[in-house]
Amino acid sequence: MNTILWVIADVLALMFLAAGLMKISQPHEKLAASGMAWTADFSPGTVKAIGAVEVLGALGLILPAVLGIAPALTAWAALGLAATMLGATVLHLRRKEAQALPIALVLLVLAAEVAWGRFGPYAF
Repeated sequence: MNTILWVIADVLALMFLAAGLMKISQPHEKLAASGMAWTADFSPGTVKAIGAVEVLGALGLILPAVLGIAPALTAWAALGLAATMLGATVLHLRRKEAQALPIALVLLVLAAEVAWGRFGPYAF
């Protein structure tokens, strides 16, 4: 199970890193035009902050455990990303964006699984 948690954490880290870097590096208008219509409801600073949270969460999933420096932070990063995806799920439900819900829900479940494993029976 430890190996499965590592694989899930690696996949999550890559996905959140890519999504976060895109939100940080792309102009607000380009994000809205590229299919992220929800960004129009938020200020550019808020979208960049969400991107920063995703990047930090991605790093937090991997680096503490790999470096052996406060590895318990991995579980907290996973919990934070699960909370982020819970917020994304609520946002997409309110906006009636059915196409975005499956991705948000899958990421929520995977992040919650890593948090459960790392807080519980497979803690570092």
